[in-house]
Amino acid sequence: METLWFCLVAIMIAGYVVLDGFDLGAGIVHLLVARSDAEKRIVLASIGPVWDGNEVWLLAGGGTMYFAFPALYASSFSGFYLPLTIVLWLLIVRGISIEFRNHIASPVWTPIWDTGFTWASLLLAVFYGAALGNVVRGVPLDASGYFFLPLWTDFRARSSAGILDWYTILTGVAALLTLTMHGALWVAMKSPEPIRERAASLARRVWWGVVAATVAITAASFAIQPHLSERFAEAPWGFVFPVITLTGLLGVFLCKAPRAELPAFLSSCAYLVGMLTSAAFGVYPLLLPASTDPALSLTIHNAAAESYGLRVGLAWFIPGMLLAVVYATFTYRRFSGKLHLE
Repeated sequence: METLWFCLVAIMIAGYVVLDGFDLGAGIVHLLVARSDAEKRIVLASIGPVWDGNEVWLLAGGGTMYFAFPALYASSFSGFYLPLTIVLWLLIVRGISIEFRNHIASPVWTPIWDTGFTWASLLLAVFYGAALGNVVRGVPLDASGYFFLPLWTDFRARSSAGILDWYTILTGVAALLTLTMHGALWVAMKSPEPIRERAASLARRVWWGVVAATVAITAASFAIQPHLSERFAEAPWGFVFPVITLTGLLGVFLCKAPRAELPAFLSSCAYLVGMLTSAAFGVYPLLLPASTDPALSLTIHNAAAESYGLRVGLAWFIPGMLLAVVYATFTYRRFSGKLHLE
């Protein structure tokens, strides 16, 4: 049951990154690909029906983690209190920027919310990437299972590191590049000319940065977290996840034709799923590695709820998530196709 719930949490997080990732990316690129107010409205309309529904997967992932692994929830939400507060404020700013933008026709009002939308989306991508870097690198857990991390110390990835060091900044930049590409591909798929061509051109340029970042964080992750090498060595079948990553990355590069926008976007989705599942497979059965003493790490065994609770929870989880999947499927089908302002 612990392994099953680990997989479910990983699925929820991957679903959130894939779905909310493209509307974060749309926020990052919308000032770059949209020149007029009408074009900006088209970019916003491309995510308008789905952006808040996409965040359901963040709630599902957090709720699932809270239920299945309460010790992890207690430890991480106390140790990461400052960055979680920052993420909360960024989510608030991003949400109200979308909702408030069109309430007043003013040359001052609209640019304020456009800028807030862009910067909140950009910083969320960086913080999400840095969060993943912290999980892979490990945190200074004590014997009680708790830890505290300052925002930064000397930027060296060691036991006294802060939330931001050279490695987590690297993962943050990689996340920013990846979601920029992902969002640009979504905007290209949903928008008419000339927005489509600008977004597709931006995605092609950023693709090279994603390749470089993928190589860099892969090498750095194996160097900084020995458990990754051990895990892939003892279960070689796990290399299927990096293969998915490379296939998705190659697919984005090959799908350059104007009519290949959907395959390019789906390839980007596959890349994101491959990267996240590779990380999840690599750290398993760890949930939060201890950078001080590996024996103090939180695992699926010492952080999980009781087996009975996990079984009962599964019975409620399945119908609940089926409802969410049905609703999401209906929404995306209902609003499929190219957008036009009228």
